Amino acid sequence: MGMAHRDEVRHLLQRSREFQETAKYQLNNGFFGLAAFSLEQSLQLHLRAKLLENGVDYPRHHSVRTLIEMLEEVADNDTTIELKNIKNKYLLELGILEDAYISSRYLMREFKKEEVEKLKKAVEDVIKNVK
Repeated sequence: MGMAHRDEVRHLLQRSREFQETAKYQLNNGFFGLAAFSLEQSLQLHLRAKLLENGVDYPRHHSVRTLIEMLEEVADNDTTIELKNIKNKYLLELGILEDAYISSRYLMREFKKEEVEKLKKAVEDVIKNVK
């Protein structure tokens, strides 16, 4: 991996962490829709960084589920199994995260605190397990 790619990976991971922190703040202050969006951004940036680490130039616009599937294709066997398990475990949450991304721009979609807390747990778990 070249220097430019390494810098981009570092930048993406840093932004991912910043969106995660932002989501915590938003959740604590009752901005549930924004928190859901920030969680989606955090996960999306993390997955893109991991794709880049694996030598894959990620597409600009893709769902988190698609990014996970792209990672499955380039990861080693153990990681691929882990990714499939995560995708199945959080199928619902990943779908809701994608809705959060879309609805932040176009639709009226209310998020409940409990829902965003589940999304937060899912995102943290996925990030922890996507090495």
